[in-house]
Amino acid sequence: MSVRTIAAIATPLGEGGISVIRISGEDAISIADKCFYAFSGKALSALDGYMAAYGKVVDNNGSALDDAVALVFRAPKSYTGENVVEISVHGGTVIARQVLRRVLECGAVLATGGEFTKRAFLNGKLDLTKAESVMGLISARNDAAAKISRGAREGRISRDTQDILNKLLETAASLAAFADYPDEDIPNLNEENFAALLDECRFKCEKLISTYDTGRIIREGINCAIVGKPNVGKSTLMNMLCGSDRSIVTNIAGTTRDVVETTVNIGDVTLNLADTAGIHDTNDTVEKFGVDKAKEKIDNAELLLAVFDNSSAIDNDDRQLLGSIKDKKCIIILNKTDLPQQFDKQELSCFETIEISAREGNGMAELCSAINRVCKLEMLSPDDTVLINERQRDCVNRALNAVVSASDALAYGMTLDAVGVCIDDAIAALLELTGKRVTNEVCDEIFKRFCVGK
Repeated sequence: MSVRTIAAIATPLGEGGISVIRISGEDAISIADKCFYAFSGKALSALDGYMAAYGKVVDNNGSALDDAVALVFRAPKSYTGENVVEISVHGGTVIARQVLRRVLECGAVLATGGEFTKRAFLNGKLDLTKAESVMGLISARNDAAAKISRGAREGRISRDTQDILNKLLETAASLAAFADYPDEDIPNLNEENFAALLDECRFKCEKLISTYDTGRIIREGINCAIVGKPNVGKSTLMNMLCGSDRSIVTNIAGTTRDVVETTVNIGDVTLNLADTAGIHDTNDTVEKFGVDKAKEKIDNAELLLAVFDNSSAIDNDDRQLLGSIKDKKCIIILNKTDLPQQFDKQELSCFETIEISAREGNGMAELCSAINRVCKLEMLSPDDTVLINERQRDCVNRALNAVVSASDALAYGMTLDAVGVCIDDAIAALLELTGKRVTNEVCDEIFKRFCVGK
């Protein structure tokens, strides 16, 4: 690892209460001493860890750039495991950049994206799954996403992975002992115990993998399209979900001619929402273009909110729409329940259906519950371990495939050496997951996605 001392602005640029410039490395405290002077007259190098000083940051002529608070962390008791100084100044782009520039003049170099967290990983302060959870916490778009990342930060993935890994290591040790002492009675190496242990590892890997898709929906949101005929209330529903007039609403059919997109949080899920043109036959060239885009959204959306008019009888256009979405993940929204019912609800018996009045703002709770059911969010407990990215899923999936291969090899009567090769592959995949065995290339790829300053 490089011995250079790094620095970066650790807070978003812009107006705010404070901006924090973070310095990390062996020379962090001495570099800070060159540009920060405490009003007490005491140098930062004289402070113990977890101590702060109030003073000022000065330029190379000794002129004050800003009043500041400097917080000292001494290795190894810091985020990175190195000496760290965090200088807090008044929030604002100009001041923060001036102070960072001064810190760099005093001997630090500019940190790359994720370099602070990468050093925390390399110094043993975090394993790779905990390090990855940091960006999850930063980018969380709803409470559930924050809980998932917080669970990973607390070590849930590491804990469950280590449980599987311990069983596989125990098996590998027994196989190694058998290879060296084939005539000895090796504990737990009889076929029944061996098969049971592999089955347990397979079950736990499958359980971890099963959380990924639901967790992805919570973290990244789900691409969702509002579809239906003209004048069924699609744009009114869009505005109800947004809490503002995002789409134009009139009584004129075909008002929405293009796709209107926005992002909204509904309960524990973020919807990447698209309000589409009313689907119907039309000779209007522009309107037809909007209808074609609406049909394209039906093909590509991960979730459909199909809106029907409760106050109108079902017609052929409605039935065609129902036929086009029957194999899709969708929720039927029977709108305008504030008006007398004309729609035959029996036609919707095969679909997840809720009734609302978008104009009156009624039905949000029912829609939230329906989204949770359709997206299977109800199956995810707040205390569940959830894989938080594709890299983690790939590692566990490779471990699962190796465990399955080991079980098959055992069942087919292959030699224990062949079984052992599969066990070793599973162990390697799980060690890569936590970062105990990871290449520099993989490590660099993970941390380059982080923001600078974290």
